[in-house]
Amino acid sequence: MNGRIRALLIVKQKNHMSPITGFLLPFRGLSLIFKPGIRAYVLIPLLMNITVFSGLAWVAGVYFEEFMGQYLPEDSWFSFIRPLLWFIFAAAYALALFYSFTIIANLLASPFNGVLAAKVEEKLTGKLPIGAELSIVASIAPAISGELNKIAYFLKRAIPLFLLFIVSSFIPGLNLVVTLLWVLFGFWFLTIEYVDYSMGNYDITPQDQRSKLKKRRVQSFAFGAGVTVMMLIPILQFLAMPAAVAGGTKFWVDALKDID
Repeated sequence: MNGRIRALLIVKQKNHMSPITGFLLPFRGLSLIFKPGIRAYVLIPLLMNITVFSGLAWVAGVYFEEFMGQYLPEDSWFSFIRPLLWFIFAAAYALALFYSFTIIANLLASPFNGVLAAKVEEKLTGKLPIGAELSIVASIAPAISGELNKIAYFLKRAIPLFLLFIVSSFIPGLNLVVTLLWVLFGFWFLTIEYVDYSMGNYDITPQDQRSKLKKRRVQSFAFGAGVTVMMLIPILQFLAMPAAVAGGTKFWVDALKDID
């Protein structure tokens, strides 16, 4: 009986995770990706991350003034509210860049990220996931399919939310609420994005993945917040994707794996 109680206490302690711990998981992922046996699986996702981010940043810088000039000409009839509209369009431009970077980088690196998650879990637990596929070639089709599913999930919610964001910009008070919703949705999506790789290695469906994350809702938002902060830190942002995959795997092992 004592042994059984002790085992239940261990499981309970394992599944308990504070929001602060959840926020720090992506940063702890940094130490994991540099461990022996894992570093080799980080190189290609890292190079993809740098290439995509640099390319999108260059395009964004080159076309920003042209974009604003085309949609917000200074001599237009609505010039009296141009400062407000400039903020809205600039925010939309920045959000489009941020999410484009996240979606494109993860779509290209998804086969590598699944293998990286498997190797990180092996490092943490001593065992590979049961359904893990360590062949990059064999991982391509299911990985891309999974990414497209996440993109569809994102767009179905992001487009209405973005339209609401534009409308709310003209309604004091509501704009603050919608902005908060945007931020929280961004945290949630990034958590889905990066914890998916470890759960996908067990063939857990997207619906069941989200169900597990909802049972650790606060920690899930905290994890997404940590990923967001990491993506905003110069230099560190290049390591954000593999670090988030490693941190998401630790989240899976420590707090999600035993949830029914």
